[in-house]
Amino acid sequence: MAILNKKSKITDEIPSSSMADIAFLLLVFFLVTTVFPKDRGLRIVLPEQAEEVEISQRNILHINIMPDGLVRIRRGDSQNEQTVSPRDVEGIWRIEVAQNPNLIAGVKTHPDAEHRLMIQVLDGLQVAGAERISLQLLEG
Repeated sequence: MAILNKKSKITDEIPSSSMADIAFLLLVFFLVTTVFPKDRGLRIVLPEQAEEVEISQRNILHINIMPDGLVRIRRGDSQNEQTVSPRDVEGIWRIEVAQNPNLIAGVKTHPDAEHRLMIQVLDGLQVAGAERISLQLLEG
């Protein structure tokens, strides 16, 4: 009976047979341990049932967002309009609500206005502490 001597080969190569398995495990590990932030968005509480309430015009601050990037503000029944930028809405709201604590922000956005303008106005109102906001589409 002959005995065969097996010689072991010594190589300087890194074995790559399990490289795909290691890459897959690392991918799964990082996907599982990564925490994705939740979208904060706008916190708006909508009424459960639609109801119409008659509100005096003196308690409404009309905020019209125009397609040219400007905001037109009108107080109640007054025909006088003030044209401001979206970032000025916060200061105006603070002044107006100090004079009338029952004030409601009537935000109307023109269909051709950029979405970011409405967001800037709503952010300004939120920072100023506005709790009663009416959102509508500006016609014409």
